[in-house]
Parts: sequence; C-alpha cells; structure tokens
Amino acid sequence: MHYLWAFLIGGALCLIGQILIDKTRLTPARILVGYVVGGVILGATGLYGKLIDLAGEGARIPLTGFGNLLAEGTKQAVIEQGLLGTLTGPLTAGAAGISAAVLAGLTVSLFTKPKPK
Repeated sequence: MHYLWAFLIGGALCLIGQILIDKTRLTPARILVGYVVGGVILGATGLYGKLIDLAGEGARIPLTGFGNLLAEGTKQAVIEQGLLGTLTGPLTAGAAGISAAVLAGLTVSLFTKPKPK
C-alpha cells in the first residue's frame, strides 16, 4: 500500500506541474521555483511532514521535497546555532543532493560535446 501512495502522491505532483506547463503561460523555471517555495511553506508549517509520512519517497523526491528539506534544515540549524542557522541550515541539509547534482553535471560534461542550435 505504501508504494501505491508514493506513486499517487508523486504522480499528482508531477501532473500538477504538467498541467501548469500546458495550460498557463508560466515558464518551467517559474513552476520549479513555485514548487520549491511551496515545499518550504508546507515544511515550515509542518504539513509536508504528514505528506511524507503518507507517501514516503513519492513526496520527498519532487522539488517540493527539496523545499521541505531546506525548511527542516533551517529549523534544526536555528535551534542549534541561533540566527546564524538561517544561513547555514539550508545548505547543510541539502549538501548531499547539491553535491550529487554538481558531480553528475560534471561527469556528463566530460563525456558529451555541446551542439550549436
């Protein structure tokens, strides 16, 4: 049953993004930023944690999950470090994912050659 909820919640998040791309004049970049900000807001209010409990990775993997990760990292760092945690918390919480993305981009750039349009 857990897999079904992960599929349904993750699929619903992707479906909403696709509908926004198809039916509005929003650019994909604005939609992605909206997803991250939405995840931060839901994470800061504690609502996204309940969604993660229900859907697991189906809620953590989309960009809303990244926003939630930033909010949770900030909350934890503020508790531990005070005001300085607002600056260090999000980067510390997301360091593994950011590092993986940079490393994957670097690896792909070594084996591919850009083509002019």
